[in-house]
Amino acid sequence: MKEEEEEALPAPGGSERGSRRPKMAAAAGDVCGSPAGAQPGAAAEARFISSAKGKGLFATRSIRKGETVFVERPVVASQFLWNALYNYRACDHCLRALETAEENAQRLLGKSSLVLPHPEQCSIRKDLHQQCPRCQVTYCSAECRQAALEQYHQVLCLGPSRDDPTHPLNKLQEAWRNMHYPPETSSIMLMARMVATVKQAKDKDWWIKAFSQFCSKTANEEEEIAHKLLGDKFKGQLELLRLLFTEALYDEHLSRWFTPEGFRSLFALVGTNGQGIGTSSLSQWVHACDALDLPMLQREELDAFIDQLYKDIEKESGEFLNCEGSGLYVLQSCCNHSCIPNAETSFPDNNFLLHLTALEDIEAGEEICISYLDCCQRERSRHSRNKILRENYLFTCSCPKCLAQADDPDATSDEEEEGEGETDDAELEDEMTDV
Repeated sequence: MKEEEEEALPAPGGSERGSRRPKMAAAAGDVCGSPAGAQPGAAAEARFISSAKGKGLFATRSIRKGETVFVERPVVASQFLWNALYNYRACDHCLRALETAEENAQRLLGKSSLVLPHPEQCSIRKDLHQQCPRCQVTYCSAECRQAALEQYHQVLCLGPSRDDPTHPLNKLQEAWRNMHYPPETSSIMLMARMVATVKQAKDKDWWIKAFSQFCSKTANEEEEIAHKLLGDKFKGQLELLRLLFTEALYDEHLSRWFTPEGFRSLFALVGTNGQGIGTSSLSQWVHACDALDLPMLQREELDAFIDQLYKDIEKESGEFLNCEGSGLYVLQSCCNHSCIPNAETSFPDNNFLLHLTALEDIEAGEEICISYLDCCQRERSRHSRNKILRENYLFTCSCPKCLAQADDPDATSDEEEEGEGETDDAELEDEMTDV
């Protein structure tokens, strides 16, 4: 299976955070009504490749360039903790952005007087929003509130202790924030929702089996992934997280997950398979405005307004424009990496529904690959690309591009060296959350 995503971080999928016109895919169905996984009739299936590579995703029929291969719901998903703390307001279940496009732009720009043209193009329905009556977390709809309640929220609801710093769940979240700074690539709450899902389930073994589908690593690899997620500064604090995790969520049925080895394995599962999710009401508004049939002069004025808006927002807020989180997707997690991918993931519905879209024609039986690197990283030398992949996903790429460049010098240019370090982490995290 993929050694994955966005990796030793959550899996990538072609990100355009802050980009003006991310690609759109076909509309998806019900967010809460069907089981997790792809919609019926998907054009791809997972197959075992080898003990070394694990699974891969393969086309079951011919797929044309631009076609949506499948739309998939996550088994579980969660917003990043720092992202939520900085008032990026998202549905606590499906991560749909809750602000109107105008409110979103006002906050990012730090300008409450900003007025967006064509406000009717904003799709946010505040009249549908609901809160948990006990802990006041917000959902985009009654359906999402009910889905969360039935799957995991009964265990995780803080009730009146939401603002109590001594509550075990709050202590766990605070410890995670102090160890895992932005740009975020995972969340301890994704693991918490996995545990809560099993604790609430009538058929606990079914859910444990569902989570066991995701890639596992050797003990040494798991340790590397855990340390990558925490950062070198916090290598010794994995045990602290485990103790806090145990205090908050221990369950006898899952006792192995709370042992040092089991907790490290759970960390590795999330770090290796977690797919980054990005949602944005502003991006949705921009797409709707792009589709308007306007006279040429009005079109030029609107385009100029939007372009300037994004430039101003970038100066004020940088690249962090989206509500962001991560999720576990059964089919998507089977996608292996290629430096010349034939598909990409995106989140065009402003929620956690993942669209896998073909970047070129794909024949029946052909493997479907995404890239764990962003566009700029894919243009670097083979040596530089594989350095990033080894550090973040613990594998060396053998895609056609890498094989063709196998005789190239194992050297990193000065320009590439200057771009490494923190920039790589930020770029990888960008690649996770295309909306």
